[in-house]
Amino acid sequence: MRVEVLVEPFRENAPGPHVAAVIDALERAGLSTEMGPFATTATGSARDVATAAEAMIAAGFAAGATAVQIRVESVVAAADEPVDVSER
Repeated sequence: MRVEVLVEPFRENAPGPHVAAVIDALERAGLSTEMGPFATTATGSARDVATAAEAMIAAGFAAGATAVQIRVESVVAAADEPVDVSER
């Protein structure tokens, strides 16, 4: 699964502790992260993404976030077949 997270308030070139808290929560849940210019993406199993969601919401708001937007999508294999992530 791939999760994209946008944490507000947005501060260009200065993500702030609210963004760092969300990234830390994702990484503690075992997801690999990549910080983009507007959002952070992470990949991992469906179970890890679901576990991380609760942690990153709590961490983000505790660190001063005013909003946490989450988008989750399935990662598709090279043969355009959905990847079975139910037990990963």
